[in-house]
Amino acid sequence: MADNPYGYKKSKNTYTPEQKNAFKLSRSKIDLFTECKRCFFLDRRFGVGRPQGAPFTLNIAVDALMKKEFDIHRADQTTHPLLKSYGVDAVPFQHEKMNEWRENFVGVQALYKPANFLIFGAVDDIWKNPDGEVIVVDYKATSKEGVVDKLEDTKWHNGYRRQMEIYQWLLEQNDLKVSDTGYFVYVNGQKDKKAFDSKLEFDVKLIAYTGKRDWIPKILDDIKKLLDTEEVPEAGDGCDYCTYRTIAGETLRDYVKSNGKKLFK
Repeated sequence: MADNPYGYKKSKNTYTPEQKNAFKLSRSKIDLFTECKRCFFLDRRFGVGRPQGAPFTLNIAVDALMKKEFDIHRADQTTHPLLKSYGVDAVPFQHEKMNEWRENFVGVQALYKPANFLIFGAVDDIWKNPDGEVIVVDYKATSKEGVVDKLEDTKWHNGYRRQMEIYQWLLEQNDLKVSDTGYFVYVNGQKDKKAFDSKLEFDVKLIAYTGKRDWIPKILDDIKKLLDTEEVPEAGDGCDYCTYRTIAGETLRDYVKSNGKKLFK
């Protein structure tokens, strides 16, 4: 096969039905399963993931600054002004594993014994209320027209809901008392200013969400069944990646067949 000029590499964390060690499964891969089972199967059984897009560097910068800001209140055990303005009685949670829980590819971890999966996900933040409950917090940065003060019934926002619920489940599996209510700190970049003037201004909203975690064991069992099979599942409805693979594969096959060309040198 020709050399890959873009540095694309197959994942080494692939599942084999006969394996004995716990299989690491991230929160994002669970979400991929809900979106397209075929993409998930190619990813986790064969290590062929979807191409990664360009990193959202501005979002990453906002995320990092938000964490620094809340960490000041974590150290002092004080309530952030944003929480006060919404009447939320909570302070950032102090825990020896906090940095670990926020680290990508490590995160909060829990073993789901029925499937022998080690589930993990990196949280943005955790708060704690006077009842001793921990509160999952997720930062979201975007730039949309109008005011965003609630979650809509969209693909992206439904993904946010699942993300919140998996984090709640993970913390619960770590023997913490978890509040059903989590919060999205929603940061929306303003585009109606007269000029850039070397700065971006944001509207910051706190969006409450009451999560449900009862669906998680069922979907993990479904993932286990899929990974143990040898049959490639159907593509997800409207999956652009699967559509592209099909059309590109058929086009290449027809070209090679009609012209007697070799696909790879």
